[in-house]
Amino acid sequence: MSSSTSAVPRPLVIIGSARHSGDTHRLVAQVLADVPHTLVDLLDWPVAPYNYQNDYPSEDAFQHLAELMLQHQAIVFATPVYWYSMSGTMKTFFDRFTNLTDTHKQLGRQLAGKHAFLLTIGSDQELPEGFEVPFRRTVEYFHMTFEVTLYQSLKQPFPEEEVRQLAHQLRGLC
Repeated sequence: MSSSTSAVPRPLVIIGSARHSGDTHRLVAQVLADVPHTLVDLLDWPVAPYNYQNDYPSEDAFQHLAELMLQHQAIVFATPVYWYSMSGTMKTFFDRFTNLTDTHKQLGRQLAGKHAFLLTIGSDQELPEGFEVPFRRTVEYFHMTFEVTLYQSLKQPFPEEEVRQLAHQLRGLC
């Protein structure tokens, strides 16, 4: 499957949070209110932790999620800030990108040219230093383009202008 010819004309949003209806879901709903999108909640898609034996339970959804990413030109990762880092659910998902460098290398190569965005929400005034590094570096490793991070501090006013810009950028890609 070629990532450039079969992309679905809407962003894929992958949410990694401990709750189905928390602040991260609210942020995604606000940011993408006028942008048609496909939503994946990692709580509903079991992804086993990475292991060197590549021995995963039959219900493990990582390969299906990787194939789903190939169908979209824009991928939005959404996670709350937990202890100055991404959620455990999102970290497990990102750890599994290792499979895209060995056993599923062909899938990993097809991510090249995709566009990645990061939506995150937390209680700190500013996004913790270094928070976006794992996202940015992983995206760059797979020759994707890291577009932008939007952080919503629960202690600051909602970033209306940044949301408009991000939604406009997403619509332009899709």
